[in-house]
Amino acid sequence: MSGYATAALRSIALVGHGAAGKTSLAEALLHAAGAIPAKGSIDRGNTVCDFDPLEKEAGHSLNSALAGFSLADTRVHLVDTPGYPDFAGPAIAALAGVDTALIVINAQAGIEVMSERMMRHAGERKLCRMIVINRIDADNLDLPGLVADIRERFGKECMLLDLPAHGGADVVEVLEHVAGDADFASVAAAHRALIDQIVEEDEDLLAQYLEDGADPALTRLHAPFEKALREGHLIPILFTSAKTGAGIRELLHVLTTLAPNPAEGNPPPFFRSQAGNESEAFAAEPDPEKHVLAHVFKVVADPYMGKIGIFRVHQGTLKKDMQLFVGDGKRPFRVTHLYRLQGKDSIEVEALLPGDIGAIAKVDEIEFDCVLHDSHDEDHIHLVPLEFPRPMAGLAVETKKKGDEQRLFDILGKLAAEDPTFIVERHPNSNETVIRGLGEIHLKSKLARMAAQYKLEVDTRPPRIPYRETITGHAEAMHRHKKQSGGAGQFGEVHLRIEPKARGEGFEFVDAVKGGVIPGVFMAAVEKGVRQALDGGVVAGYPVEDIKVTVFDGKTHAVDGKEVAFSIAARKATVDAIRNARPIVLEPIVSIEIVLPESAIGDLSGDLAGRRGHITGTDGRGHGMAAITGEVPLAELNDYQSRLKSLTGGQGSYSIEFSRYAAVPPNIQQQLASRFRLHDEDD
Repeated sequence: MSGYATAALRSIALVGHGAAGKTSLAEALLHAAGAIPAKGSIDRGNTVCDFDPLEKEAGHSLNSALAGFSLADTRVHLVDTPGYPDFAGPAIAALAGVDTALIVINAQAGIEVMSERMMRHAGERKLCRMIVINRIDADNLDLPGLVADIRERFGKECMLLDLPAHGGADVVEVLEHVAGDADFASVAAAHRALIDQIVEEDEDLLAQYLEDGADPALTRLHAPFEKALREGHLIPILFTSAKTGAGIRELLHVLTTLAPNPAEGNPPPFFRSQAGNESEAFAAEPDPEKHVLAHVFKVVADPYMGKIGIFRVHQGTLKKDMQLFVGDGKRPFRVTHLYRLQGKDSIEVEALLPGDIGAIAKVDEIEFDCVLHDSHDEDHIHLVPLEFPRPMAGLAVETKKKGDEQRLFDILGKLAAEDPTFIVERHPNSNETVIRGLGEIHLKSKLARMAAQYKLEVDTRPPRIPYRETITGHAEAMHRHKKQSGGAGQFGEVHLRIEPKARGEGFEFVDAVKGGVIPGVFMAAVEKGVRQALDGGVVAGYPVEDIKVTVFDGKTHAVDGKEVAFSIAARKATVDAIRNARPIVLEPIVSIEIVLPESAIGDLSGDLAGRRGHITGTDGRGHGMAAITGEVPLAELNDYQSRLKSLTGGQGSYSIEFSRYAAVPPNIQQQLASRFRLHDEDD
């Protein structure tokens, strides 16, 4: 067994911006708990969680990593996550495997991009949240100002659970102490505010507290404390220095005694999909006696162990040698080996209970976000998917050596299976293979992994922008395809109408044919022809979207009526209709956030305007830095990293997320259309 009952298990994700010290904090916790003999360091490249050679070279996390420790009859699972926006995928994915998110904030830098985003993502997932202000040993800090900023941005429910003391050399806990020395604020006031907040969760406890004025016993505060965490009414603030060890013992105490176990946190949002019916919520119970239900939140393609699925057990007891199903798969697989991960090390175990995080290797059917279970009763149970930023940065890639194309596709498939924000596109029209990620650094890390792990190097170039086409009006068209070549002929006639749909609603095909003028057996071929026309584009060669196509009439021939004839007729009728429905080209618009020196705001604003962008907000970040938010066409950002570096003296950084599609200016549409020639083959 895992050695610990479910009530003694804790699962924690360390999230926040890069350089906040999450990996160093994990080292400090592991060392203080006795899990490792000495703390490793990022500089020496010997930390438990940043074990990958590419991470050691980069000096920061590129992926999430698991570790754990045992203390005071409690087992804590830690997930250390990357902090830079380009690697947000693994960080967000980790939230599906834990009950508590520790948002780690750099005491010097303050609230940064990923700290804010991960706080929001964790809140949307209804995880219990705590804030750890790390690096309190640094010079020139404004901790009172940072606390005020946290409360302004995240709410008054962010309350002090301890305070730094003696110049940040240690901390004083405020839940169990009514007085003490602190570097700022009052221990007594922080204690009273915290007690007041907690007792509000229990009416009986509140009534007694108001009546006698005495602090309730700590044992009576545990349940309302947990409730306040679950409801988001309390987000504790703690202070640490992973370097000096200040606050580490206090944080360990909080994690083992106050962080929720699987039965105390908010239940995971499972649902059961029903064929032909609306899905219904499903309540997984952290009961070791029930059917197994586990969710895979991370996949690793390991060169020695093959595909590794890393999962959180939510229900039942997952044992070695048992049979499991993957999703609605009909064939089970046998769990030949069951692991708990400690950085790069795989520790074999016999069983895992609800709340445990484990791994299974060499099961090709396992995919990211799949559910593992031991009964067909759970075939259609899923976890509500997390929302990931849309990968918009792209590179077209091709092999340096002829004959390596299939190997390239295999490797890219493995990389895409590991990362929900890395996708691979194949564009037949341009004969391009395009990789997309969250930024230039994200894509460079994938290319580096291809070269280091798989010994494959590729040439790259900027890809075609993923433009789309749509229509702004209604139109009807018909086409008769008739072909006679000595033997059996081809005949099919299709009448259809098209109309625009709201942006983002996609494609709708309607069969409104009456009287069998187009036999039902040919309707699939008609839809295929329509889709071919939409996929190939009409104006500039880009896919057509947000369109409704209704086929309402046609003709056939008793002998010559064939699928190929109706497919060709439908394709050509669709093209003709689109040409008459005021087609336009759409371009992807991205939301951009730029962190830069305040002195460069004027230059950046002008540069953004020159790229057809506009600013939506400016926010001071302290220490002479600011953040600009805005929108800009993706097509204008091909060289933006180098331009930003030039304008900010190397101090600027940016991240983008897909926002929407919008019509391109007429002159750009004309340029795009002039380069496109619609092929008109009949086969």
